[in-house]
Amino acid sequence: MLIRFEAANFRSIVEPAELSMVAVDEDRVEARHSPNLNESLLSVAAIFGPNASGKSNVLSALTWLCDAVRVSMRYWDDEIPVEQFVLGAAPVASSEFSVELLIDDVRFEYEVELTRQEIVHEGLFHYPEKRRRRIFERDRGEFKIQTGLGAISGTRSLLTERTLALSAARRFPEPLISEFTQKLLRTQTLGAAGRNSWLPGAPPPAMPWARPTRRWFIEPSPAQLTLFGLEDESIPSFEEDRAQALALLRLADLGIVDVLVDEEEVQYRPTSNRFGNQPSFGPDTEPRRSRPRVRLVHRAAGRSHPLDFTAESEGTRVWYRLVGPVLQTLRSGSLLLFDELDSSLHPTLTAELIRLFHDPATNPRGAQLVFTSHDTTLLNHLNRDEVWFTEKSASGATRLGALAEFAGERVRKSHNIEDGYLQGRFGALPDTDRTELLRSLGLIG
Repeated sequence: MLIRFEAANFRSIVEPAELSMVAVDEDRVEARHSPNLNESLLSVAAIFGPNASGKSNVLSALTWLCDAVRVSMRYWDDEIPVEQFVLGAAPVASSEFSVELLIDDVRFEYEVELTRQEIVHEGLFHYPEKRRRRIFERDRGEFKIQTGLGAISGTRSLLTERTLALSAARRFPEPLISEFTQKLLRTQTLGAAGRNSWLPGAPPPAMPWARPTRRWFIEPSPAQLTLFGLEDESIPSFEEDRAQALALLRLADLGIVDVLVDEEEVQYRPTSNRFGNQPSFGPDTEPRRSRPRVRLVHRAAGRSHPLDFTAESEGTRVWYRLVGPVLQTLRSGSLLLFDELDSSLHPTLTAELIRLFHDPATNPRGAQLVFTSHDTTLLNHLNRDEVWFTEKSASGATRLGALAEFAGERVRKSHNIEDGYLQGRFGALPDTDRTELLRSLGLIG
């Protein structure tokens, strides 16, 4: 489980912004207690705030770090594609990221400081007996590893000044490294925060283990069983998986009775080559290819009616797309980041999604959901320690703050959070001064 994440000098985040999943109110079922950590962790966190206040950048920072671990060895030859604060002088030239995860009740901590030219500092630590122990640490050219971890000694030969040591070390068979990286890289991001411009012109990082919604309605091959981690006999069968996916989908539209996934043939339209020419084909040789086709089956007037996916409402399409990632996150006990959760979804559906992560019955492995939203009605489904606010300072920098510690005073658990937020008690509201607009329209002098 995610314990905390911190970023500095990334996009609109200048000073360190920390998102903590440590519970303030531990006397409730939603707070998962860790004996080794001696704290309870939350399964849900929500970030609210005005447009352009940096909500998405908090999620983007963690997504960027995950992508960096995946691809630094392959793509970071000439420059590290970190997007630093550009609206003024940052207090330091480097960007910093830090993430702590709880894995099998052991705390892991990964930290990295970097510029666009080099990795300044990097380290991975764990706390097997509540005391900090180094797995590896790197200060520019110097690389140190924990005694007994000779399996990752080959990491040194793979390092460059722009290669993350964690990217290199995960190539070697060391359980401490593989356990941490597998947990970190299982993080999924939905929405705009997942579209990082981490390296212009390069394809997005591959995540072959990801299981999109349509895959829950297609019986996997033996190779896919292994890839998706479904070969374990204790894991539900394909029929059970399919039933779960359909049940979750039907929350959005009770008229849906089934999902059909087949192949359709489409005309292949090749792009122009580097000389601006397109290959020509005769009517009998025109290339074609197939692609998956999804149709949702509706029941009406006693008959079944398959509808093409494009004919569905935007809300149904959005809900369909998140079914797979949500089920996979709950199944693996991983982390799901969702930017603008309320986009195109009815408040009842977003509240139900929060409930899935809150309830230990539907979330037995401690999966976590961190999302941004403008829908203040969701505040009524959240505890005070699950709510965070972003504001933009006069310099354009993002400030991230927890409601539970707002203004140095603990917000009462009985407080109506939505009313308090809309009344401006916690800040983080858009400035809606109409003076400039009215003046430009010639309505005032």
